[in-house]
Amino acid sequence: MYNPGEEIVQIVDLDNNEIEAVSRNIMRRQGLIHRACYILVFNDQGKLFLQKRTDTKDLYPSCWDIAAGGVVLAGESYELSAERELLEELGASASNFTHLFDQYFEKDENRVWGRIFSCVHNGPFVLQKEEVADGFFTDVDSIFALSEKEEFTPDGIDILRRVVSESGRDI
Repeated sequence: MYNPGEEIVQIVDLDNNEIEAVSRNIMRRQGLIHRACYILVFNDQGKLFLQKRTDTKDLYPSCWDIAAGGVVLAGESYELSAERELLEELGASASNFTHLFDQYFEKDENRVWGRIFSCVHNGPFVLQKEEVADGFFTDVDSIFALSEKEEFTPDGIDILRRVVSESGRDI
């Protein structure tokens, strides 16, 4: 049986330089800085796919998330991680990834260098039952309104605020 805690992940320093590879369990337990990819999936109408994380996730269980994505494995690039995660979580592939920006995020035990991508995909999606409980397309204003009432991943909502503030970009 697959155990995500046993995945070997890339650990980096504050400058995003690779320093070691350890299991996901060790990374979480020790609060080590790691890499992650975030893919904002828009449809042709400019609505963003919002997903609800399962209650079994090791970080931010049952929270809403504005991106597909996840931890970058050892020896894996951000781009390969994004392709893998989109396929795993949503059962989708996209060849039109746009790199938006990289950013460091730190809150509590989560310390992560993220590479943020966007893509256009209209679905349908096959949600990974172990990680994604539900999902739907909605406009960004509705996402911010929902974030006032329900729990969201703090790194995800932070990313969405930055994307909106830099709205001169193609997203």
